[in-house]
Amino acid sequence: MLTRKSKRATPLVMVVDDDQAVRMLARETLESSGFAVHDAETGEQALEDFALHDPDIVLLDVMMPGIDGFSVCSEIRNSDAGRDTPVLMMTGLDDLASIDSAYEAGATDFITKPINWHILGYRVSYMLRASSALEQLRESRAGLAHAQSLAHIGSWEWDLSSGEIRCSEEVYSICCLDREQNRMNPIMDLVHHQDRAFVQSSLEDAVSRRTPVSFDYRILIEGGERVLHAELVTVLDDAGDAICLTGTIQDITERKRAEEQIRLLAYYDALTGLPNRRFFQQQLEQALIYANRNDRMLAVLFLDLDRFKLVNDTLGHGVGDRLLQDVADRLLRCVRRSDCLARAEQDECPPSLVSRLGGDEFTIMLSDIEHFQDVAKVARRILEAVSVPYSLEGQEVFVSTSIGISLYPFDATTASDLIRNADGAMYQAKEQGRNGYQIYDESMSAKALERIILESQLHKAIKEGEFILHYQPQVSNATGEVVGLEALVRWNSRELGMVEPSRFLPLAEEIGLIIQIDQIVIAQACRQHKLWMDAGMKPVVMAVNISGQQFMKNELLDAVTTVLKETGLPPELLELELTEGVLMAHTERTVKTLQALKGMGVRLAIDDFGTGFSSLSYLKRFPLDVLKIDRAFIKDITTEADDAAITLATIEMAHTLKLLVIAEGVETRAQLEFLTDHGCDMYQGYLFCKPVPPGEIARMFFLSPPRTLPKKKSSLPQ
Repeated sequence: MLTRKSKRATPLVMVVDDDQAVRMLARETLESSGFAVHDAETGEQALEDFALHDPDIVLLDVMMPGIDGFSVCSEIRNSDAGRDTPVLMMTGLDDLASIDSAYEAGATDFITKPINWHILGYRVSYMLRASSALEQLRESRAGLAHAQSLAHIGSWEWDLSSGEIRCSEEVYSICCLDREQNRMNPIMDLVHHQDRAFVQSSLEDAVSRRTPVSFDYRILIEGGERVLHAELVTVLDDAGDAICLTGTIQDITERKRAEEQIRLLAYYDALTGLPNRRFFQQQLEQALIYANRNDRMLAVLFLDLDRFKLVNDTLGHGVGDRLLQDVADRLLRCVRRSDCLARAEQDECPPSLVSRLGGDEFTIMLSDIEHFQDVAKVARRILEAVSVPYSLEGQEVFVSTSIGISLYPFDATTASDLIRNADGAMYQAKEQGRNGYQIYDESMSAKALERIILESQLHKAIKEGEFILHYQPQVSNATGEVVGLEALVRWNSRELGMVEPSRFLPLAEEIGLIIQIDQIVIAQACRQHKLWMDAGMKPVVMAVNISGQQFMKNELLDAVTTVLKETGLPPELLELELTEGVLMAHTERTVKTLQALKGMGVRLAIDDFGTGFSSLSYLKRFPLDVLKIDRAFIKDITTEADDAAITLATIEMAHTLKLLVIAEGVETRAQLEFLTDHGCDMYQGYLFCKPVPPGEIARMFFLSPPRTLPKKKSSLPQ
């Protein structure tokens, strides 16, 4: 803390003398010169009054009864208030011993009697000016020391001839040294061993070049490693020879940490710790410079996790984040400098790099490649590593990845083009079945453009009401009668024509439009079924597929309630088909939604059973009515023993849980006979009827087609 003596408008002079005449003459002289005066007759009174009034200067007689002037002066000097107060001793003695005693007692100056009263005022004024200058210098030094302490800056001077180093207090504070007990060289002795040669060279450069030098370096102290910033200049004598170095050091450890944190935020992904898109692009550009200069090959791998959105939507974003972190760790282990990559002799060769672009997208740069087979080897290793099951919050989760690969200089010569082409190749890998890698070729640019167009048209399709429904009957194995219909969405685009569901539904799921499409399908299916019933068709169950995203948005219950109320369709005739992923995310909100739907009378089915990653034990925890066996198991039940066994076990398990069983994808009479013989309740597939428009369904039930829904724009909020 800084303290300063308060300044008086009129300086106060204390006159101490046992001679009343001297005190009167001194008062008259000094007051006429503009000073305030307080006098004291004895040494005892002087000490008491000094503590009380704190004068700016003291005129002190040497020879007084009781305590003499020498003793009074010593007492004043030993007090905190009087340490720097000017003391002018008045004496009639002119011997050298008395003068020496006065200075030894701490006197500032002395004046002999008889006093020349004419010059006394000038003498006092001079001493006060000198005292004020000294006080200002002391305050300046204290202020400088305080400022250095606040800024963690210490100043030092190094005599080049004697080697002596003079340092400010802050230098010792920064270096955690005690000035009195430690004789170390604060500038050099604590320098980190890895920086010592650099610091020594910088000092020598300052001396030899006669120019200011600044640099950062590290020191090792008891509390750990600190980072200092040094500024120094060389001081020259009249002949131009270097005589000393003078400079400052500043503790910038916290600033460096803050800069590193900013760098991490700017260039690294906060979730996985991997480099982000910006850092990856910069490093890729540097790698391309090296590859071009050294005629080397370089690869960019673009990875996108398969079914990650399902994990996020069903298990929650917390589990999704954990999954991304685990994937990042596996990718780092896969991409290592090993025998699969060439080892460049030059230090400038950039290393391979793994980054996260955002969401579930990752990119990998493999630099200095000798053969494409090396890249394929890494891609296969990544596919294998990512597909190993993940244990997240007690749940086993399976994901895979699709990888696109672009090569420099064959596929592109710029960083942005390499990334874009690898991205296009990745989408081609997804279209070819996922969990694989694909090398870029020029035709993929057209496919990437097609995807962009498809996404744009999909938004327009919702606004323009371009979605229509086809229906596939569900037939009772016992009676052969149609007991249900599954509503399947089709897109009849004005510009693209009829678009297959496999083309637009995954995209709608990816870009978040699937909820609006689901709501359109529910509304159309319920209205159409009510029209058919009003025209005399027997009541059958209408099945509609529901995306897991409906439960994340928590809009399904309201949407179903509204549609049933508007159309008047009995709730027991509506069946919502859920994926296994919905059951996986058995959150309290999901359970409540399903129970509320069941309470309304709506039927619930689990679709494509056996293709997900849920535990069978989940089936008994939810209010389900129907289990649908996926067509993948039905296809070979008459030729593959494993598929037959799985199908039989599923039927028995479902019946034990009092669930109806529907087999999807039945195409042959042999498949139907197998299912009928083993107790499957219903089937649907091309053997009976493929999905058909409403008019063809009507002909199955009526002699003449009843009304069908008129085309109209969707009234759902966009």
